[in-house]
Amino acid sequence: MTSPEKTSPDPTSPNATSPEITAPENVRRVACVGAGVIGGGWVAHFLARGYDVTAWDPAPDAGQKLRRLVDAAWPALTSLGLAEGASTDRLTVTGTLEQAVAEAQFVQESAPEKLDLKRDLLTRLDAATPPGVVIASSTSGYPMTDMQTTAADPSRLVVGHPFNPPYLIPLVEVVGGEYTDAAAVAWAARFYEVAGKSVITMDREIPGFIANRLQEALWREALHMVAGGEATVRDIDLSITEGPGLRWAVMGPMLTFALAGGEGGMAHMLDHFGPSLKSPWTRLEAPELDTELYDAVVAGCDEAADGRSIADLVAERDKGVIDVLRATGRLGRGGEAR
Repeated sequence: MTSPEKTSPDPTSPNATSPEITAPENVRRVACVGAGVIGGGWVAHFLARGYDVTAWDPAPDAGQKLRRLVDAAWPALTSLGLAEGASTDRLTVTGTLEQAVAEAQFVQESAPEKLDLKRDLLTRLDAATPPGVVIASSTSGYPMTDMQTTAADPSRLVVGHPFNPPYLIPLVEVVGGEYTDAAAVAWAARFYEVAGKSVITMDREIPGFIANRLQEALWREALHMVAGGEATVRDIDLSITEGPGLRWAVMGPMLTFALAGGEGGMAHMLDHFGPSLKSPWTRLEAPELDTELYDAVVAGCDEAADGRSIADLVAERDKGVIDVLRATGRLGRGGEAR
């Protein structure tokens, strides 16, 4: 793949050698291929960010369904705040895939989660999309290495994994495949940031990526508990919405557990609770808490804290949980729990 950066002050940068490719900050036209719940959510997001969007889906009534989805999302997007020039009038639904991507500066594929379908569609997109333009897949779990096998230019194919609904949930996980150019991954990550997303750029492929693997672990354990009569569906949902889910809305599980160690942080937490990894609290097998893993987790929490003390983090968590409780109507006007 030729470098996807239009200009760069550093001539040695991998993004500095390809003046014909639009820089992420200068993208104006996005193509969305696949217009179901995820694809339609992407369309709504890009429109709200002020892009011109062309969309294609093979379903005969796809255009009508897509416009209904965008109209349904627009009040929420308006409440969040629309970019200058944002309008649903900037959506064009095309009759063919080729028309959708003919002038695209970025392509987001959101076809159903079937490997053969994804592989064939990405091959078609590669053939029809202007050279050098990055093509991202919304796949929920397939490695790009498995999907890019028949494309003529696999170097520009990346994963851009969103979360439903894409117009509300900020996270996108970006990762390339074995044949993806690192410059394409960097370009895609920067584009999503410019487009208002929170981006994780993964160093390597793993099936399901990061967030879905965590979600799936929770989901599977929940199914085990229901199947075994250990908990009801209501119990399981309440255990998250009234429990750790409130903290996770403010901090992830790592920093949340670091605070369980008090002033000693994650190191104290691991010293105190590490032995419970061998307790039968889940059907998952725990890794060995050896020195390498111990040090990596402690150092990672220090990095994530970014200079904030334990007291700072506790205050941030407490304020965030109160804000979530208040925003969801679970606090009275005087602040008392209901």
